[in-house]
Amino acid sequence: MTTMDNSSYYDYFSEPLDKSSVLNPAVMATIYYVVFAIGLLGNLTVLWVLVKVMHLRTMTDVCLLNLALSDLLTVLSLPAWALYNQGHHLSSSGMCKLMAGAYNLGFYSGILFVMLLSVDRYLAIVHAVASLGARNLRSAITVSIVIWIVSFSASLPSIIFYRMNNTDTPECLWDSGSSDAWKMFRNFSQNTVGLFISLPITIYCYFRILLVLRRTKNSKRGRAMKLIFAIVGVFVIFWVPYNVAVFLQTLLFWGIFNSHTADVQISTGLEVTETIALVHCCVNPVIYAFVGEKFRKCLAKVFSKWVLCAKVYQSTSMHSKTSDNETSNTPL
Repeated sequence: MTTMDNSSYYDYFSEPLDKSSVLNPAVMATIYYVVFAIGLLGNLTVLWVLVKVMHLRTMTDVCLLNLALSDLLTVLSLPAWALYNQGHHLSSSGMCKLMAGAYNLGFYSGILFVMLLSVDRYLAIVHAVASLGARNLRSAITVSIVIWIVSFSASLPSIIFYRMNNTDTPECLWDSGSSDAWKMFRNFSQNTVGLFISLPITIYCYFRILLVLRRTKNSKRGRAMKLIFAIVGVFVIFWVPYNVAVFLQTLLFWGIFNSHTADVQISTGLEVTETIALVHCCVNPVIYAFVGEKFRKCLAKVFSKWVLCAKVYQSTSMHSKTSDNETSNTPL
């Protein structure tokens, strides 16, 4: 999180920087709690429907399952970050590493699984016949395992180098004694995953899908095209600004922006754009699961069963109360 990155800039400038946050800590904590509540409910619902109702039969189901798990990793770390931003100190460096590792693992895996979903939709629509053999359950599981391994490997520097500093006000920070090369690796890996790989592939896949949909006469074509624009738009709005801010921070490390003002502005941009990117955990279940016709039908079927069971239970309960009243009013 950028709230703990502010002190990492001290290595590059002799003058200490102002560590105050551009966002009020109470406001940031509120955002974290709201994202946590909505993201937890939405992603748990997705997991429950995929596992208990849809039974993971397709590659798309596996992708949605892993994306929900990835989002859960991020949202489950948010209450701890909210408390940290409000001034509650962490008990140990282990807790600091756990929070940083969970957040970064969710970051990398989330973006990569969004990209995998884009590729899956591209193969299903643009190469429908040729991809039948490739889009099976075994391939989906294999690719998912590879993505988790890559994500964990990219998150290792955060797990290794984040720790509590030994001061009167302990903070969870990147270890100032670590090599600058690891800081560069962290930023470069974030930009590689989020800006240079996932974004071009996602845009290309949905661009090709749009070309195919324009030639079809399906009555649902208009809705599908709007959904595609929404998916790409959401990805760009939530993730591109943050990755651009990370790229600017990399240029700062290289000494291209060698000024205190630029440092403060980039730090502020990182904080704002990262907070915006967190909201993506709430949006993913909506655009990738709830909007899908198959998923909505399964969810509606389950919900209708619950409503029916509730009505039957209520009717039985009312009937039981009526019978009890009639019995109590019957003279012996």
